[in-house]
Amino acid sequence: MTRHRSGFHFGLETEFLLVDASCRPLWHPELRFEELNAILETIEVRDFDQNGLDLIPLHRKRMPFVVEGYQLPGPNLVPTALLPKGLEIRTPVCNSIEESIDAFVTLHGRMQRSLSEHGYRAAILSFHPIEDHFEGPQNKRRYDHWQWAMEAMTTYGPDINVSVPSDVAERLDLHELHGKVNYYAPALTALTVASPLYRGDLWRMRGKVGKSVRTYHRSNIAPAISIHPKENLRLELKPLEMTPYRIDYHGYFLLWLALILDESLLGRATEQTRIYDMGQVARFGLHAESARERAHEVLSNAPSALGHWGFDCQALDHFHARLETRRVPADDIIDLFEREQSIPNVLRHLIDLR
Repeated sequence: MTRHRSGFHFGLETEFLLVDASCRPLWHPELRFEELNAILETIEVRDFDQNGLDLIPLHRKRMPFVVEGYQLPGPNLVPTALLPKGLEIRTPVCNSIEESIDAFVTLHGRMQRSLSEHGYRAAILSFHPIEDHFEGPQNKRRYDHWQWAMEAMTTYGPDINVSVPSDVAERLDLHELHGKVNYYAPALTALTVASPLYRGDLWRMRGKVGKSVRTYHRSNIAPAISIHPKENLRLELKPLEMTPYRIDYHGYFLLWLALILDESLLGRATEQTRIYDMGQVARFGLHAESARERAHEVLSNAPSALGHWGFDCQALDHFHARLETRRVPADDIIDLFEREQSIPNVLRHLIDLR
């Protein structure tokens, strides 16, 4: 019997690299929080629900846009300034995947129009193609949180947020979910790897071009998921990569739902194993050991697991195609850079949603 998908809620957070009118990549030495925040505040959002959108420190207005960057600490670690790395779009809490994607597309279009009026554009790439290192004063009480805050200054990614019906949430074993994510998330990330640019060139490891410098940098310190019990058990998936294809984001929600809901997925792994596997995926994409087999297991089971709840899995079809060819988005960027030999020319192709 098919159950209706009511009781599920969805939210999408996406981070963007900023470029100038010539598509030259920008970073905090050339960006000012006050200017970027003022631009975001002018964007019309009164037709959007503000449900689930927190007021981020140093911002004055609760809105679906955030200036992302490094918070400089004052006394008691209270933020006093922010060094921008880029911008973020946050959709409100939505009742369907389709509603969340539509909101994202609309907000992206409005943000791009507003930015272009001030000589900026937002590019879709998961690692800064020029800058690779940031250091700042300790701005978190926990050392590992501080280390990640510095590492995140060069990375850009999507956060896929799902809340499940209350009866499902009550039965959910979070320990088992962590183990399942540790096992399958590297393979699902392999379907999405798309950051092969590093220090103005292609990212190479031991002489071979890698698929994702973002995944390589973030995996040893950043979590794969984040659980928010006080927010209707919001479940946040974090390792997938930015993409200009709106259908990919639809697929990301379905992949995350499959990990949460599919009880036939029996693979489990530790944090240490996930970190190792992510390193292999970062270098080799779908050619990494066991990546295709694990991704295939999730993709092949998803229609029955999610169809039970009324979810249409058609958006996963292009992931099946990637699985067959082993060609990932990073390969398109690699080909483009080898042809253009120019970071701005590559970024020019990563501005618009498709």
